[in-house]
Amino acid sequence: MCGELRGYGDVMLKDNIYVHLVSDATGGTLQGLAEAAISQFHIGKVHQKLWPQVRSDKQLDRVIRNLEDHGGIVFYTLMDNALILRLEEACHLLGLQCVAVMAPIINGLSSYLKQEPMLRPGLQHKLDDLYFERMEAIDFAMGFDDGQSVDGIESADVILVGVSRTSKTPTCIYLARHGIRAANIPLVPEVPFPEHILSLSKPLFVGLTESADRLIQLRTSRLKIDERSHLPRNRYIDPEKVEEEVLWARKFFRTNGWPIIDVTKRSVEETAAEIMVLLQIRLEGREMDRE
Repeated sequence: MCGELRGYGDVMLKDNIYVHLVSDATGGTLQGLAEAAISQFHIGKVHQKLWPQVRSDKQLDRVIRNLEDHGGIVFYTLMDNALILRLEEACHLLGLQCVAVMAPIINGLSSYLKQEPMLRPGLQHKLDDLYFERMEAIDFAMGFDDGQSVDGIESADVILVGVSRTSKTPTCIYLARHGIRAANIPLVPEVPFPEHILSLSKPLFVGLTESADRLIQLRTSRLKIDERSHLPRNRYIDPEKVEEEVLWARKFFRTNGWPIIDVTKRSVEETAAEIMVLLQIRLEGREMDRE
């Protein structure tokens, strides 16, 4: 059912494990939490089995049959007590570990709020104002991607600025999924930055930078993928030119007094998280000014 153990430095590496993610909603939250936990261990190959929308005995039957075939460890975010009892009993009979991922959080909130939880599946995905706000933010990010449009950009919460290949677009999309209206504008040598945008007061401007070596690597890959690219190849990946471009961008950010984030060793999620902190600090500062 599970793989053998073999040496990995001072630890034992498990070759092959099954991780079952059982959710009564989409399973997105559960996936994120499980992957974050799995990343902390030395594991050869992980077979991740996602079981979303499990809300009936028939749907749970499929999960249990798979557990019988493969074994592994089970993480779940179910709200129905009858389904939870069935799943936990099945895992007990099979000798499998079964983890209720949301239980500590829900129990903690229940204790703090002095309320009983509603225990209704999928509430985080209900079609409320926040849901439509996120969808609108995604449309906004796509409409103001890579400086393709600036008409209406003044309503952005944040504007990311950086040279080519500094993860501006994916960071904007990630921020949009959290309801943040994010736009991005590329910095291009010898192309003036729109002066009227610099005068905007509502958006938070953030400069994204990256090491020259990493930029050259990413840009070279892009040129290989897109043979039809009209980018000036010599300047685009020339080490000396790229180094100059990075220094020029940093100077531009400092001149305008913008916070700068080096994305060289950061994931999109980490960059977005820092931007969200910057937005929060800015909002708190404005609230204090109004008091």
